[in-house]
Amino acid sequence: MFNDHVKFRRVAAGTLLVVAPLLQAVAVVLDPGTWGDDREAVSFGDNPALAQTQSVLYHWSWMLMAVAVIGLMHLTRHRATRLGHVSGGLALIGYLQLSGLLLTDPVEWYLGQHNSPEEAQRILDEMMNLPGVTFGFQLPWMFFGFIGLPLLTVAVWRAGFVGWWVPLVVAAGYLGSFLVEYGPLTVLFWTAPVAALGWTGVKVLRMGDAAWAGYYQVSRSPESSLR
Repeated sequence: MFNDHVKFRRVAAGTLLVVAPLLQAVAVVLDPGTWGDDREAVSFGDNPALAQTQSVLYHWSWMLMAVAVIGLMHLTRHRATRLGHVSGGLALIGYLQLSGLLLTDPVEWYLGQHNSPEEAQRILDEMMNLPGVTFGFQLPWMFFGFIGLPLLTVAVWRAGFVGWWVPLVVAAGYLGSFLVEYGPLTVLFWTAPVAALGWTGVKVLRMGDAAWAGYYQVSRSPESSLR
């Protein structure tokens, strides 16, 4: 399979569309901050093992999702191409950016172990509010993944690969999570896209190499990239 670029890329894309959102859903369930004190300096200290586990799961979920995005963009080669390029680029940057921010988790846990919750938060805020950190690592890049991915699924729908319900569920899950504070409700929002993206991934795995390779053929329609 590793010598067959068609099969490898198809299987990789399909598998990651199942695995990446699932890892994020498991991470939010295991995260002590989901169920405990909303100050992570406290909740992480209550269960350091789970705190580290959820950080690792989030990290790999978002790294793998960035790779899966490339597979979704492949499905927009013939239709909704422009939307696929723009939204896919946003999603790629966003998910890679989110992964980098996870290094603040062990810092926050360490500060919480050696300071009061208030002092730990004060120190962390001073660190994170530095202009280089804020605009180089956080704003607006950290939101691109959760905005770009729903838009990319719209492009995949417009390309005719999935039904309308897939972008609807993905958007409701990821964009809807912005409406609530991080906590138990986030579990519901971030579990919903597992079904939509996982279904898409399974469809990619079942489509066969010939169908996947068909997207490499250049469409001759000048209207294809405008749809």
